[in-house]
Amino acid sequence: MTLSPTSSVSSRALPTLESRLPQRRELLTAIPGPASQELAARRAKAVPASAVSTMPVYAADADGGIIRDVDGNSFIDLGSGIAVTSVGASAPAVAQAVTEQVGHFTHSCFMVTPYEGYIAVAEELARLTPGDHEKRTVLFNSGAEAVENAVKVARLATSRQAVVAFDHAYHGRTNLTMGLTAKTMPYKTNFGPFAPEIYRMPMSYPYREANPEITGEEAARRAIEQMEKQIGAGSIAAILIEPIQGEGGFIVPAEGFLPTLADWARENGVVFIADEVQSGFCRTGAWFASEHEGVVPDLITMAKGIAGGMPLSAVTGRAELLDAVHAGGLGGTYGGNPVACAAALATLHTMEEQDLAGRARGIEELVTPRLRALAEELGGDQGPIGEVRGRGAMLAVELVKPGTTEPDPETTRAVAAACLSQGVLILTCGTYGNVVRLLPPLVIDEQLLSDGLEVLESVLRSHSSTASDLTAPSHVTAPSHVTAAKG
Repeated sequence: MTLSPTSSVSSRALPTLESRLPQRRELLTAIPGPASQELAARRAKAVPASAVSTMPVYAADADGGIIRDVDGNSFIDLGSGIAVTSVGASAPAVAQAVTEQVGHFTHSCFMVTPYEGYIAVAEELARLTPGDHEKRTVLFNSGAEAVENAVKVARLATSRQAVVAFDHAYHGRTNLTMGLTAKTMPYKTNFGPFAPEIYRMPMSYPYREANPEITGEEAARRAIEQMEKQIGAGSIAAILIEPIQGEGGFIVPAEGFLPTLADWARENGVVFIADEVQSGFCRTGAWFASEHEGVVPDLITMAKGIAGGMPLSAVTGRAELLDAVHAGGLGGTYGGNPVACAAALATLHTMEEQDLAGRARGIEELVTPRLRALAEELGGDQGPIGEVRGRGAMLAVELVKPGTTEPDPETTRAVAAACLSQGVLILTCGTYGNVVRLLPPLVIDEQLLSDGLEVLESVLRSHSSTASDLTAPSHVTAPSHVTAAKG
């Protein structure tokens, strides 16, 4: 079956960027194909079942907005490895920088024999992160490491212990960050006890507020009142929050929520930590999601999109906080690895050169009106779409049982599986498992993005008209041949 190219999704076009792989979806086998099935069998004998994968296909190549599997199937990538490959999975500048660095040295440990790349990344992050205050940066490997070290810094600098996190939060899988994470399954179940002195406060979740008229400032005051009563301002080392919550459901707090919390923190000597692991690096249409309301965090944690797929994370923040830590108190064997630093510098340069923050805004302008129009088409409050939300290229559709706000995780899983069967990779998330999230590479071709949206729209329409027929299959299949080509 051959699908005709769809028309442009908006009068505003995304500039076309060069790609190494053809930017079209093409299915040549059933999904998963025989080579993927063979790898799955090998995996079952070597990898524990607890280390799950969302997709049953195995990647062989990726470029632009396409992932090609070991059977030769080409999928539209609307996940970017969970917001990691924003510049593409094989961006030329990143690949070149990595190759050149590997040719010199792969590791020396910055704590033993330092090198310029680490310093250059720190300088760039000081320039790009919000605020014109003097800053310092320390580099690590993962988002969880960054969060854990930010908490260490806040506790030491304030001589306080309590840390405030929020409902629906996700901050990682280490012991401390599991405690900070809100969702129990699969992240926390039976892994305790967790680190002490962590307190959870209510988040601003506009779609699910009991009082739909509550403002962002009022929601923040609700949390502040609980903090003052349950903990006491003088005992709180840090407030830790994702400016847009990621795994919790791409929750965008009501306007005023973040600034009110940040102002209260500043007035009370509390370190305000923005977890920008998923929302950072142009993803929301700004370099960092904090910028949308002019919030200047004391510390920012970063990872994912920072280095084009290489493992790197960072904590950047006020010099007086990071300089308060004793010598040797921060570090790690691989933290700020020279190859990852080279990749990061190339990634940041690519983001600036190609204006990927602007492309993220363009993606929002293309995608959001279509999804909102679809919600109306499917019956508004009577349809399966509860809310369309997000910023830039960090967008989400919350699915509910028609006519209610009851989460519908079964349909959400089924939608993802049906999209995969037609060559489109989408991710799900949410405290209730009922959110389809869209995280396309910021370099995605407009026609490819439109094609992926058309598939998602078709699947959601199918659900609306024949809900009983849309179930998540145990083995995803595909037509014998599907091609959707660029115009």
